[in-house]
Amino acid sequence: MKELGKGANTAMAEGRVTVALRAVGEPVDLSALLVAADGKVRSDDDMVFYNQPSAESGAVRHLAADADGPERIEVDPESLPADVDRVVLVGSCDPDDATSTFHKVRQVVIGVGQVGAEPVEFRPPELVDGERAVLLAELYRRGTIWKLRAIGQGYADGLAGLATDFGVRVEEPAEPEEPEESVEPEEPSADGRPEPVPAAPVPADPPPAPRTSLVKPPLGTISLDKGGQVSMGLDKGDRGLVVAASLEWDGGSERRRRMGADLDLYALFVPAAKALRGTDAPGTLVKSGHVPQGDPLMPPGSSGAGDTGRAADPATKGSTKKEKQKKGKEQQADVVYYRRRGSLNNRPFIKLDGDSQVPGRESIRIVRPAEQGYVLLCAYSALSNGFGSFRSFGAKVVVSDGRGSTVTVPLFENTRTRYWVAIALVDFTAPDGAAIHHVEAYSARMTERRPVLHTDGTIEMNGGPVEFKRR
Repeated sequence: MKELGKGANTAMAEGRVTVALRAVGEPVDLSALLVAADGKVRSDDDMVFYNQPSAESGAVRHLAADADGPERIEVDPESLPADVDRVVLVGSCDPDDATSTFHKVRQVVIGVGQVGAEPVEFRPPELVDGERAVLLAELYRRGTIWKLRAIGQGYADGLAGLATDFGVRVEEPAEPEEPEESVEPEEPSADGRPEPVPAAPVPADPPPAPRTSLVKPPLGTISLDKGGQVSMGLDKGDRGLVVAASLEWDGGSERRRRMGADLDLYALFVPAAKALRGTDAPGTLVKSGHVPQGDPLMPPGSSGAGDTGRAADPATKGSTKKEKQKKGKEQQADVVYYRRRGSLNNRPFIKLDGDSQVPGRESIRIVRPAEQGYVLLCAYSALSNGFGSFRSFGAKVVVSDGRGSTVTVPLFENTRTRYWVAIALVDFTAPDGAAIHHVEAYSARMTERRPVLHTDGTIEMNGGPVEFKRR
C-alpha cells in the first residue's frame, strides 16, 4: 500500500481507476468534476455525483455504497476526450444542513485502486475551520500518462460553492414570488362610458437554463456490507413520515421450522431528549461499566423532552459500585418488544405490529423522527429453538422510509449457542436524516442477558436483564 502526503503525486497504470471514500463520523459524499485546461467544466454534465451518476458514456461513474464497497468513483482515463484535462475528486458534507462540517468528521480516507497495480491511499489533513467540502485529489494528464495528485484543500461554501468555482451552475431553492396586480387602461366608448382596452401581450421569457440540483434522491434498494453504514435522507419535521424496520427470517430448513423457529424483534431506543453526542461513534461496542459522556442532542428544557437531556456526569471517581450501576441503568435505553409493544400516538412513537411465532416477519413502525435519538434493532432466539445460528434461520433486518429508500442489513457470521444478536443501529441524530449501521454483535455463549443501548448510542452486550420466553 502506497500512502501519499498532501501535494504528492504518483503515476497511474493503464486501465480503469477506482476511487473509494471512507469516513468516520458524519456522512461524507463523493463527487467528481471533469475539468478542461482552463480550470472549468465544459458544461453542467461534467459533474458526476449522486444525482448525475455518469459522464462521457460511462467513462466516469458514481457508485453508491453497496455490498461491493463504500461510495466510489470509477474513471476510465483512456475513454475521456482530449479536452478533459483532469478529473477532480471532491468530498462534501450534507448540502441541506449548513451546520454539518468536516470538524464533525474524525477521519477521511480515499483509496485508489487499479487491477494489477499497488493500491494508493491519501488521508487529508484535519479540517477544523468550518469546511463543508474538500478537494481530495485529482487525476490529471501528463503527456501520454495519467497521474494522481493528493490535494486536501477545504472549502467553507460546501459542494455548491466548490462546484460553482469550477463553472457548474447549481440550482438554488426557489423563492415564492408575490403576484403583481395589473390595471387595464380605459378609453371612453361611444356613449361616454369607459371601455376597457385589451392589454398588449407580454413576450414570454425564455425558459431558464437547467441547473444542477444537489437535493439527494432516495437510496433505492441496497444491502449493507459487514460493518457498513449508509445515510437515509429524512425530513424530520414530516409528521406523515413512517420508518418501518422489520426482522425477517424463513427458518432456514424444514427441521428448524418444525421446531418453531420463533425469533423476536426487540427495538431498544433512546429518545432525542435523552440522547448524547458521545466521544465514541454511534454503534461502537463498549465493555461493562461504560458511562456515557457527551453533549445533549437537545438543549435542557426543550419542548417535548420529558427529561433534562443532561450529559452524563464525568465525576464518577469515588462512586461506589452500586452508585455506578444505578447511574448506568439511568443511562440505558428503553425497549419495545412483544410484551411492551409501544405506541404511535404517544411516546415513544415506536410500535411493534405483532408477535410472529413462526418464520416470517416482525415489524416496528417509527414516527416523529425529530423526537428519536438512537434505535437498536436486536433479535432474540428462544431456548426452544435449539442452538443454531441466527444466520441459519435466514435472519436479516430491513429498514424502509416508504419514500424510495430500503436498506437490508444481513448477517454474515455462523454462531452457535447465542441467544441475542444486535443487528442494526438506526441513528436519528444524523443531521441529514438517519444513519443505518451494520452491527452484528452477539451475546456470550449460553447467556440470556439482553444487549444494552447507552444514551450515547454505544452498545454493550450481555449487560441487560434476563427474560425467558416460553411457548
